[in-house]
Amino acid sequence: MLAAFQRRLTGAISNVASDRKLTTSAGDGARTDGSRPDTTAAPEAAAPAEGKASRKLGPLLALRSYLWRYKAMLAAAGVALVVSAMAMLAVPLALRRIIDYGFKGSDGVFIDRYFMMLIVIGVVLAAASAARFFLVNWIGERVVADLRSDIFQHLSRLGPSFFERTHSAEVMSRLTADTTQIKSAAGSAISQLLRNLVMLVGSLVMMLVTSFKLSLVLLVAIPLIVLPLMAYGRVVRKLSRSAQDKLAEASSYAAENLAAVRTMQAYTHEAVVSERFRAAVERSFEAARSRNWARAFLTAVTIFLVFASIAGVLWIGATAVVSGSMSGGRLGQFVVYAAFAAGALAELSEVYGEVQQAAGAAERLGELLAERPAIEAPADPVPLPGSDPGAVAFVGVSFSYPSRPEIAALHNVSLAIRPGEQVAIVGPSGAGKSTLFALLQRFYDCDAGKVTVDGVDVRRTDPLALRRRLAYVPQEVALFADTVVENIRYGAPGASLDDVKRAAEAAQAHEFIVRLPNGYDTRLGERGATLSGGQRQRIAIARAILRDAPVLLLDEATSALDAESETLVQKALERVMSGRTTLVIAHRLATVQKADRIVVMDGGRIVEEGTHASLVARGGLYARLADLQLTGERVA
Repeated sequence: MLAAFQRRLTGAISNVASDRKLTTSAGDGARTDGSRPDTTAAPEAAAPAEGKASRKLGPLLALRSYLWRYKAMLAAAGVALVVSAMAMLAVPLALRRIIDYGFKGSDGVFIDRYFMMLIVIGVVLAAASAARFFLVNWIGERVVADLRSDIFQHLSRLGPSFFERTHSAEVMSRLTADTTQIKSAAGSAISQLLRNLVMLVGSLVMMLVTSFKLSLVLLVAIPLIVLPLMAYGRVVRKLSRSAQDKLAEASSYAAENLAAVRTMQAYTHEAVVSERFRAAVERSFEAARSRNWARAFLTAVTIFLVFASIAGVLWIGATAVVSGSMSGGRLGQFVVYAAFAAGALAELSEVYGEVQQAAGAAERLGELLAERPAIEAPADPVPLPGSDPGAVAFVGVSFSYPSRPEIAALHNVSLAIRPGEQVAIVGPSGAGKSTLFALLQRFYDCDAGKVTVDGVDVRRTDPLALRRRLAYVPQEVALFADTVVENIRYGAPGASLDDVKRAAEAAQAHEFIVRLPNGYDTRLGERGATLSGGQRQRIAIARAILRDAPVLLLDEATSALDAESETLVQKALERVMSGRTTLVIAHRLATVQKADRIVVMDGGRIVEEGTHASLVARGGLYARLADLQLTGERVA
């Protein structure tokens, strides 16, 4: 279903994609140091494409694949809609009979019968309207729930390169605020649109049946009503898109600063941040004000034209009644149908504005869904062998990050790691150490050469199968605002509580976990803010132990710890490294002296390789780094 939606949306916004990008240009993309660029100016840069986008409702129409999932509810809502509309259209017929016949005689039974019929019509109308309200809102909520789930699933498959050039708060704004706009369209707006269309068509037909002459007079005025509606609809959509972008800009800025609240307060930056957020909110308000003014003006013009038309028709009809060519009941019936048609047109003007807003939101979601994963599984993936697990090799690998194609991160790197071998990778910042890990996990594909795991080129196998063979402990641990047990179980979602506890014990984490207020059921703050650095690292190590993968990747796992925490974490690492192929990135050379082999990188190349003792004796880059760190004296 998502694939069908993606195809429709991609086609619908293809005329926009070349003019507007979701994110910043390549020149402003991800930096090699991992930091993110400022993307707050992206919405402004996108503005020139609005003219094209506003001409189509294609992105919104692509949602029909979600609506068709619930055909029974749609059919029930359609029946309720038609019944409520027909009940309303029956009222003028009864009104005409009462005026023309009920007031001419003294037959009170006749009047009683027609007024009882009006009550019956009211009961039917109330029941059908209530059913329609429930059904269409159920459909709207259901469609948005499905859409949010599918979009999040799609986002979870996009690689790091997408999130390096896209602000996460911008993505969340689209996932929440824009889907809420679509909920309104998929539910009440489309229902109101269809109901008012039925009322409009039904009223026009009954007007023609009632008085063909008066109908022609009124129909002449309809183009004067429809034309401004269509013209201003485009303006409303453009302004709606601008308002949504401004809101996303404000949300992005707020989320980014609240996520770094300690840094903000440490630098007493509250006033500056608040002022900048206020300015962003004001820009959002101004954009929303412009949109609302356009909608209000459209509504005013439409209502005026409608009632001016009705006044003219009433004048002509009253003249006909006076001359005797038309009965008062027939004129009353015609006027009520004309009022129904006018009301339907007035509501259509408002509903059309809401639909235009939803189309803008669908377009923004379409831009997300048009993003293709940089890394995808091959059509016929090669399975990884079950025997001899843990062999890793880099063969003539060269690589440049997509955002910096002119700067090579790796130059013709070749490195073979045997199963069970412990290899430390050291070197100055920017040497290419973390890039090796990124290529091994296939977050990127190398430009030249190949990376293999157990003899299989990682580009030829399923990325999910590849990553199941890897356990990763990063320098900056990613913990979630969930319980301790669920944070550890992140490494193996199906693991039992006993397995989690065994992994925590092996990671030297069990002792501090049981001292927490609710033990393993203690909920951690956002990013594990309630734990110390050493505790967070041990939770991450427990997660890697629970994964029980044959290859372990450690990226500066102890660099930010105090001596006591480092000792505990180091003991935990020694346990988890036992019997596994282990690649360790480290700046603190004291932690890697026991490695089977040490690889020294500089400028994207391997410049030295050997044991700690042999590298020190060689007197090269490693010896200088070791001398600085271990003795504090620079070698001459």
